[in-house]
Amino acid sequence: MHSRSDDPVAAALRAAAARIVDDVRSIAAANPVVVIDGRSGAGKTSLARLLVEHWPLAGRVQLIALDSLYPGWDGLDAGVDRATDGILRPHGRGLIGTWRQWDWEHETDAESHAVDPALGVILEGCGVLTPTTAPLADVRVWVEAAEPARRSRALQRDGETYRPHWDRWAAQEQRHIERDDPRSLATRIVEIP
Repeated sequence: MHSRSDDPVAAALRAAAARIVDDVRSIAAANPVVVIDGRSGAGKTSLARLLVEHWPLAGRVQLIALDSLYPGWDGLDAGVDRATDGILRPHGRGLIGTWRQWDWEHETDAESHAVDPALGVILEGCGVLTPTTAPLADVRVWVEAAEPARRSRALQRDGETYRPHWDRWAAQEQRHIERDDPRSLATRIVEIP
C-alpha cells in the first residue's frame, strides 16, 4: 500500500493542481472560470477539490460537478447544455446563474442553486469542454487516464450503482470526444497514471 506521498496518482494530481493554480493566477481575472473535462474515473473530481483547496484568489470559488446536473444515465449532452445555459453564459455576462440539482433516486429535477458572477467557478464533468463552452472558460483542462485505471477508480468510487451503466456512459463520452475533440480545446492537458 502506498502512502499519500509516494502514490503516483496523488502526486500527478498535486502537480497538475499546482500548474492550474499558476494558470489561474496568470489570467488576472477576479472571477475566472475553470472547466475540467475527461472520461469517467480520470481524476476530474479529485483535481477540482485540490484546486478549491489551493485557490489562489481572494474569496471562495464555486465548485460545480456535472454529476449534479446530468438528467440521468443518458444525459451527458443534456447536462452540458444545462451547465452552458444556466452557469457559463450568465457568468460570462456578469449575471447570476442558476442550475437545478438532478435527483438520481427519483429521476427528476430537485433544488435550485445560484452561481455568483463575482466569484470564480470550477465546473467539472465529462463532456464539459466543447466548441461552445471553450470561449466561456478561462482555463480549460483535459484529464487523460488509461481505461483500466479509470474504470477501477470509478467503480471503486460508485460501486454497483455505476457498474450496469459503465458501457452506455462510455459510449456518450466517446461520442463527445469524436464530435468535440476536447483535448484540442484544452489550455492544460493532465496525464494521470
